[in-house]
Amino acid sequence: MKFSEHISIALTIAATCTGSALASARAAQPLDSTMAGDRHLTLQEVTVTAIKQSSDLRTQATAVTTMGRGDVERDGLVSPKTAATLVPNFFIPDYGSRMTSTIYVRGLGARIDQPAVSLNVDNVPVMCKENYDADLLDIARIEMLRGPQSTLYGRNSMGGVMNIYTLSPLSYQGTRLMAEYGSHNAWRAGASTYGKASDKLGLAASLYYTSTDGEFTNDYDGKKTDWEHQGSLRLKAAWLASPTLRVDNVFTASHSRQGGYPYQYIATGRIAYNDTCFYKRTSVIDGLTIEKRFAKFTLSSISSYQYIDDNMTLDQDFTVDPYFTLTQKRKEHAITEDLIARHKSKGYECLTGLFGFYRHYNMHAPVTFKDTGIKALIEDHVSAATPSYPVAWDSREFVLGSTFKSNNWGAAFYHQSSYDWRYFTFTAGVRLDYEKATLSYHSFTSTGYTIIDAAAGKPYAHEAVDINETGHLHKDFLQVLPKAAITYRLHGNSWQTIYASVSKGSKAGGFNTQMFSDVLQQKLMRFMGIGASYDVDKIVGYKPEKAWNYELGSHFECWERRVKSDLDVFYLDCRDRQLTVFPDGTTTGRVMTNAGKTRSWGAEVAITITPWQGTGFTVNYGYCNAKFVEYNDGKADYKHNYVPYSPANTLYLDAYHTIDLNHGDHFKSLTLDANMSAAGQIYWNEANTVRQPFYALLGASATLSGKHYSLQVWGRNLTDTRYDTFYFVSISHEFLQRGRGMAVGATLRVNL
Repeated sequence: MKFSEHISIALTIAATCTGSALASARAAQPLDSTMAGDRHLTLQEVTVTAIKQSSDLRTQATAVTTMGRGDVERDGLVSPKTAATLVPNFFIPDYGSRMTSTIYVRGLGARIDQPAVSLNVDNVPVMCKENYDADLLDIARIEMLRGPQSTLYGRNSMGGVMNIYTLSPLSYQGTRLMAEYGSHNAWRAGASTYGKASDKLGLAASLYYTSTDGEFTNDYDGKKTDWEHQGSLRLKAAWLASPTLRVDNVFTASHSRQGGYPYQYIATGRIAYNDTCFYKRTSVIDGLTIEKRFAKFTLSSISSYQYIDDNMTLDQDFTVDPYFTLTQKRKEHAITEDLIARHKSKGYECLTGLFGFYRHYNMHAPVTFKDTGIKALIEDHVSAATPSYPVAWDSREFVLGSTFKSNNWGAAFYHQSSYDWRYFTFTAGVRLDYEKATLSYHSFTSTGYTIIDAAAGKPYAHEAVDINETGHLHKDFLQVLPKAAITYRLHGNSWQTIYASVSKGSKAGGFNTQMFSDVLQQKLMRFMGIGASYDVDKIVGYKPEKAWNYELGSHFECWERRVKSDLDVFYLDCRDRQLTVFPDGTTTGRVMTNAGKTRSWGAEVAITITPWQGTGFTVNYGYCNAKFVEYNDGKADYKHNYVPYSPANTLYLDAYHTIDLNHGDHFKSLTLDANMSAAGQIYWNEANTVRQPFYALLGASATLSGKHYSLQVWGRNLTDTRYDTFYFVSISHEFLQRGRGMAVGATLRVNL
């Protein structure tokens, strides 16, 4: 089906909804607000905690997908990664480890460093991308806003924002238990309790633990590569200190350890590597939200402290040969503060804020060269350049060491105003964002080699190699991020809107520490007369990425609000695109640089139909045509090629029906659900020579519910479809990661 046909169908549906709604606008009554499966309902516990946007996002000039608690439990959503499959043009591939939280939306995204989408959990911004992929217990609501949200949310929200809210002890009381078991000896267990110490003070505590043996086997040792164990603790307090003052505090601590990195060498079709791979993470986040309502405005404060201690250890060549290994250990501390003043009067609403953050981390990232790596990457290069005088390394293993200290802070002022005039709402806003990034580094190695006189067949000379370099880098960034939008309400109905918007987003600049091992290797080889000379500041640092988004969309409801449709078309112009390229002379590494310009255009359609309570249908489709406007990596010109890793199509279909059993409290209902998620095609490289075709994954579940429990039997990828989630090239070797195969299991939930 052509893209124009997709648009035609969507417009026909929207027009049908509009006509039906106009005929019955005054008589229309909403369905029961507790109806399971309505992806656009607003739960009470969310309306009292949402700070920066309206409680009903579908009245706003933005593309948004929301999922309530019923959707979360029926679809088994536990994290941003699992929820992304439901959202048009949102794609979070499952590969590597929980450290690789790569997000692509509308053609934006990058494999390393800064994310294109920001994440907020209970209003608290998650500063470190490595914390994005974390399971959460008792999710009450998920919101995914697409397109730049930088005016209100700032750094790294140029592609959108994910807001996740968990249950509040003021709106829910009781004890919840959860146990799940599935394929590959995967199990989850959780326990949480919510109660009130008084009418105004609610307290909650939850424990959560998961474990899996893993699905993929390392043929080298016969062990599973993607095993995992993780656990978390969350403590939540909600205090209504007075009718006008509310205080919420959420403390979360988690720890995970996993194998990960089931990368298959394409030449052999096997996952086989000889050195250890794992990822370990300990995380602590404490967020304090204070909201004070005055006569004419509301003042809110969102404060947080965040800590992460993680360790990524890799067999970096991912083969059975001893090339090299990498260990990256980091400890990071961060604090954030967001002050928001919100005023609303008849016809006018404004929001003004001040945001500041400070981050500090220490990192130790040694690369250990081993026998094959020394021979293939160093000795053979020297011997090829000077065949009469080859070299022999003193030992068959040595370390290229790197340590880093980084201080990063920023401050922002932002304002947004909305004015209602007749059937129109005019919105305008701007954010002034300043950020300073610094990096202190220490690179070192101590080794040596012998020069051989090939003609004489004996040593010619010995050279000691001692590199001990330090340096300090800093960058300043100043961004002006405006936004303007117009919303038109058909016949004054807030649930029938057409909007147009233009907004600018940005993704933070910084330093790519992963490049230092390559810089150090080149210094070592230059010492031997064959390496490239790098300007460390130029090759390690990169500027912010910027994008303008132009969007036209609509939100329509009809048939007494039983049918809800959302349609938008967009054009996105991205400059200073952060890309990973091969610098001249490199042998093993890539550099993050502002090398390209891209443009994306496409459309998104979301339709939910709830013909009666307990039955629903969902269609969410996204199309994105993302291409390079300008990109030359020094080896080839990729102008007009598709942007890699970003899918051209995303599709989610869901249908569920609830059967009332009426057998007392023990057997109240049975819910049957079938769904399909799909994506593709996805190009894996800038040359567009390798790709993943369009693929679809089928899922289904049956949930038996009683008064205090539900038992769900589920299956994922029931057709065992084979697909790839990641592709990359390292030292001229091609690798990919297969997607997960068929899995079945059961989930028991008990509410006391």
